[in-house]
Amino acid sequence: MKTLQERLPERALVAGCGDIGQRVARRLRDLGREVTAIVRDRQKADALRAQGIATRLEDLDAPRDAGEWPLVFWFAPPSTGDLRDARLRGWLAAQRGPVARLVYISTPAVYGDCGGRWIDEDEPIAPRSERGRRRADAEQALRDWQAAGRGEVVILRVPGIYGPGRLPVERLRQRLPVLRAEESPYSNRIHADDLAEAALHAAVHGRAGRAYHIADGTPTTMADYFTRCARLLGLPEPPQVSYEEARRVLTPAMWSFMEESKRLRVERMRGELSFTPRYPDLRTGLPACLASPTPHEEEGVS
Repeated sequence: MKTLQERLPERALVAGCGDIGQRVARRLRDLGREVTAIVRDRQKADALRAQGIATRLEDLDAPRDAGEWPLVFWFAPPSTGDLRDARLRGWLAAQRGPVARLVYISTPAVYGDCGGRWIDEDEPIAPRSERGRRRADAEQALRDWQAAGRGEVVILRVPGIYGPGRLPVERLRQRLPVLRAEESPYSNRIHADDLAEAALHAAVHGRAGRAYHIADGTPTTMADYFTRCARLLGLPEPPQVSYEEARRVLTPAMWSFMEESKRLRVERMRGELSFTPRYPDLRTGLPACLASPTPHEEEGVS
C-alpha cells in the first residue's frame, strides 16, 4: 500500500496562508512537493519564499484564474458582507483551469446548537450564528461546484484550534469571565499540528463530497479549557459567572459560542482518513504548546 507521501500529488496550491496554511505548506515542502501560497502582502510573500514556498500575489476578493492544479487547500476565511461567502464563490467562478481536488476548512457551527449531544457528520445542517451560515453557504457552493464536474471537494469541519502561539493569554490576563462549569457548553478542539496533518490525509484519503470532523475526540467544557490554560501558563483562573451574567458581560462574538453545545464523533476521520491525532486530549496537547515563546489568542472555539 502506498504511503501518504507517495500518494500526494506533486503540486499543491494553498489559498489563505495564515497559521494553518503555513503549517500545511511547510509540511508539503518537507515531503518534497512543489507548493504555492496565495497571498496579498509582499512582506509575507518574501517570508514564504525564503522558506522555499512559492507565492502568488492576489487579492482573493478580486480573483484570477489560478490555472491547473491537482490539489487546492482553501483556508481563507469567508467574506463578511452578508450571510454568503462571496469570496469563495467569486474565486470558484473565476477558475478556468481544472482543479482535481479541493480541501476546505469549515466549522461545526453549521450544525447550530445540539444540546451537548454526540453527533456525527450526518447530523442535519441547521446554522444559527452568522459564521455558521456563511460556512454552510460555502459548503453548498463547493457541492454545486463538484456537481457541475469542476473538481472533487473534501470538507473538514474543524472546531477550536489550539497550539503553540494560539492560547488565550490576553483573555486570561484581562480576567475575562467564563460560564461556570455546570452551565458551560461542550467545546471540541484540535491541536494545530494535528489539523495540518489531517488536512494532508484528507487530500489523499478523503471521499469526494464527504465532510469530516477534525477533532481530538475528547470534548470538554469551555470552562475546563480556559482553566487548564490558566494553570499551564501560571495565570489566575478566570472568574466563573452565571448564564445570565455572562450574557450581559461577554461580547456578542464570544456569546455566540456559548449558545452552541455539541460533542463531535470522529470515527469517520479515524477510519476513512486513516488519521489518529498525536494529541488526543488537552492533557497531552496543552503542554506541547509551550514550545512557542510568544503565544497569542486562539482563533475560534466550537
